Amino acid sequence: MRLEAATDLDERMLLHDVADRLNSVADQLPLPDQIRADPVLSDILDDEVRHLARLLGYLAGQHAFRHRAAAHYPHQVTAAQRRLTLGLARAAEPAGAALATLGAAVHALGCLADLSHQAPSPVRARAMTSGHQHLADRIAETRTHLAEAAKHLRTAADTRPPPSATRPPLAASAPTRAH
Repeated sequence: MRLEAATDLDERMLLHDVADRLNSVADQLPLPDQIRADPVLSDILDDEVRHLARLLGYLAGQHAFRHRAAAHYPHQVTAAQRRLTLGLARAAEPAGAALATLGAAVHALGCLADLSHQAPSPVRARAMTSGHQHLADRIAETRTHLAEAAKHLRTAADTRPPPSATRPPLAASAPTRAH
């Protein structure tokens, strides 16, 4: 029982660590008033796409490992393990959505870079304003998805399953004799 409790604690700490890493990706993204169509933002997006891709790969890999283990040893799976495995799976969806919106941000930044090489005109100015807003929206959307993924992991880590019902000791359930 102590080993199971220690393993559960380790797994809960692991989920918190991954949630912290997802939050770290969000923290590296610029705030709306800091977004500029320049190479620095390209470098930031490049770094965070790679970090997030690794985290998404980790979530999928850990879920797959635990799913296989549960299929091979169904009688050894605890409620806590099932909860943690489901938490990994739940976090994968918004983490994947965050990666997709980062991809859209890269595209928006590329469009802005292309527009900056075109001749100035009112059409270009409107397109740049619209492109900048689209870029800012994608970065904000990425933050939202990352927060959701981290929330799923923290919820899975912090939710305790109800204690399993145990049978009362035999002595307590034995009928008493009347004298």
